[in-house]
Amino acid sequence: MDQPEDFQSGAEFRAATARELLQRALENLSQEHLKRFRHKLRDAPQDGRSIPWGRLQGADALNLVEELIQFYGPEPALDVTRKTLKRADIRDVAEQLKEDRLKRLGPSSSSLLSVSEYKKKYREHVLQQHAKVKERNARSVKINKRFTKLLIAREGAASVDGALGPADEREAQRARRSDTHTFNRLFGRDGEGQRPLTVLLQGPAGIGKTMAAKKILYDWAAGKLYHGQVDFAFFLPCRELLERPGTCSLAGLILDQCPGRSAPVQLLLARAERLLFILDGADELPPPAPADAAPCTDPFEEAEGARVLSGLMGKTLLPGARLLVTARATAPGRLQSRLCSPQCAEVCGFSDKDKKKYFHKFFREEWLAEQAYRSVKENETLFALCFVPFVCWIVCTVLRQQLDLGQDLSRTSKTTTSVYLFFVASFLSSAPAADGPQVQGELRKLCRLAREGLLGHRAQFAEKDLERLQLRGSKIQRLFLSKKELPGVLETEVTYQFMDQSFQEFFAALSYLLDDKGDRAPADSVGALLRGNAELRGHLALTTRFLFGLLNTERMRDVERHFGCVVSERVKQDVLRWVQDQGHQRAAPEGTQEREAPEGREELEEDEGELNYVLELLYCLYETQEGAFVSQALRGLPELALERVCLSRMDVVVLTYCIRCCPEGQALRLVSCGLAPAHEKKKKKNLMKRLHGSLGGSSSQATMKKTQASPLRSLFEAMTDQHCGLSSLTLCRCKLSDSVCRDLSEALRAAPALTELGLLQNGLSEAGLRVLSEGLAWPQCRVRKLRVQQPTLQEALHYLIGALSQSSALTALDLSDCQLPEPVVTYLCRVLQQSGCRLQTLSPDLSFPNRLPLLSIHMAAV
Repeated sequence: MDQPEDFQSGAEFRAATARELLQRALENLSQEHLKRFRHKLRDAPQDGRSIPWGRLQGADALNLVEELIQFYGPEPALDVTRKTLKRADIRDVAEQLKEDRLKRLGPSSSSLLSVSEYKKKYREHVLQQHAKVKERNARSVKINKRFTKLLIAREGAASVDGALGPADEREAQRARRSDTHTFNRLFGRDGEGQRPLTVLLQGPAGIGKTMAAKKILYDWAAGKLYHGQVDFAFFLPCRELLERPGTCSLAGLILDQCPGRSAPVQLLLARAERLLFILDGADELPPPAPADAAPCTDPFEEAEGARVLSGLMGKTLLPGARLLVTARATAPGRLQSRLCSPQCAEVCGFSDKDKKKYFHKFFREEWLAEQAYRSVKENETLFALCFVPFVCWIVCTVLRQQLDLGQDLSRTSKTTTSVYLFFVASFLSSAPAADGPQVQGELRKLCRLAREGLLGHRAQFAEKDLERLQLRGSKIQRLFLSKKELPGVLETEVTYQFMDQSFQEFFAALSYLLDDKGDRAPADSVGALLRGNAELRGHLALTTRFLFGLLNTERMRDVERHFGCVVSERVKQDVLRWVQDQGHQRAAPEGTQEREAPEGREELEEDEGELNYVLELLYCLYETQEGAFVSQALRGLPELALERVCLSRMDVVVLTYCIRCCPEGQALRLVSCGLAPAHEKKKKKNLMKRLHGSLGGSSSQATMKKTQASPLRSLFEAMTDQHCGLSSLTLCRCKLSDSVCRDLSEALRAAPALTELGLLQNGLSEAGLRVLSEGLAWPQCRVRKLRVQQPTLQEALHYLIGALSQSSALTALDLSDCQLPEPVVTYLCRVLQQSGCRLQTLSPDLSFPNRLPLLSIHMAAV
């Protein structure tokens, strides 16, 4: 966008005056002085850069003026020239240039510190401002003491077509702890030697994205990161900027972070490639403006916060600057479409080792930390939830209270919802009995405030919002809302926000269960929420999960007891109907072929949302922890299809629970799925174990490998539950490891309802195919229809064919694309003619050299 005319004319005047002053100073130099000036200009680069010597050598005064202005800009060139003249010992001309400039141009950026001088001052300011972070209880602690390293995996580290098997040592290295080396690697060169300008750091709510971003800013200021690459780094909280009243400019936002709002902004912006902008919470940005809206291109233009942020993300504003963008991984495709060639990385949270470190940092006393850690580790599900740092903080906070009271959180909490509810309940229990009704009423009002803000895309609330609900100065406000003072034009502006965004989402979900007025039907509001967010994506995804978790019968009783109200069963029934409706609307197409990859960015984004939808819905059902509800809900979803999903350990826990509860006739299809990077490196064996392994030789190692469980063992064990109704399982392009095949084989022997199995292009090894065949041949195996696509290992298919003569259930076999060699076809013919073979359907219908169909021979023999 063009500058205003008065600004433009003023800039042109100053540029012309600077050119005149430069010409006057250099034209008065003798040839000897001019030669000395050129050499000093080459030997003393300004802010890490200098004009190439080829352009300086032999240049006369006029040419030097042009080179200086073109390289540094008109007014910065005056500063460079004056300092170079002093170094060349031409001090009289340097002093004259200083006096002439002061008379003609007055004090301007020349009176400020140079970029190199200001860089040191700004780094010191950042170190001072960000040395401490506020905890949720408003206590300030040093960032280096509170920050616990997280696991961060760059895109490609956990390929979705990776093997569904135990992670090896190579995979264990893929997710790296968030230390200085890992942070530096975020902007590292790719395989083609290109360095990304945009890095997208994704992860679920509470995983530690903001803390990691602040640690990056702090480490940069301490000189540990991006040395020689980034001169200035700025932290931009997207949510605050979006809710900021009025307009702003990027230059103004930079000045807001500078001490005294004094900085050589024009000089900074002139070297955009040396700037880093950290955009925290970019998933809060609203959809892009209409196509006819002009993008923000000028850093001095006053515009809405969303437009400024969109300009940075879309590279229409300072295209050479580096961006570090943090966002929730709810709909990554939509956000990536607004970024230019982003390098994506995922914050994976705490490893088991990191969890223990966090407990010790929180409790400080060694014995207390160990006691708390052991009590949580006994609950496998709760321990898994602690991979999210914020959940870990809640668990530790409640545990501190429960240990004092002799109670045990680990025996009552299995989901994120139960942890949050337990936290709120512990606060209510600690309040004096006389204050109970008042506190309950304030909490219900807080829930209303959370819902209003969430639906209105608001995270900050004015004092009048709290006064309207009579929350200002209350105990609830002090516990769950943090106060922030912002300097205003006339007076200080005071705003409030929830101690964490996830708490706002939890209380918003809770509001749908609380019948404040008595005459309002909560089901109506719930229906509006769910149907307005039919794809369970965006900023309401976590709220929806919390809502499902609160529908657990025991949780509903807790809400009634702690909040002093009646929860309507209509809420639960309305949610159940909505889930079943989703199944009818999204009926899976017939067949099990993998869908073709979509072409084009828009189709890819839409397809990605469809792929994430089923897993998000399973997370919602898992939160209920109510088998009967899950079974009823899944009746409307006869097939669960997960495609191109990188399954984390928590994903497997969720999928396992839902499969254990699924109704009769349920189908599960996994297509091109893989496992997330391992969170732990292999432990080093002690000397005795290494010696034992060496003496034992390869057979000992093979035995150890054989007994190793696959990451999907819990899922396959769930299939053997007598209440599991899974009747069809399809695994397509999942690269099944031998350990997965072994655990699946064990499940085939006992799964009560599994009658159809599809193994399509999974890269099976000969050992894997053999062990699967053993499971299919087991007398109790109920699989009637088997479909196999295995282009390789044609000779090894005789293991599978041999199972036909032993299986009492298998009646249909599809060997499409298997390309059976003649010896295997001959063996198949013999098996089909055996009396123990129950096969009735064979596809495709193979034949002997005399073209007589094999199946006809088999039927005739029978």
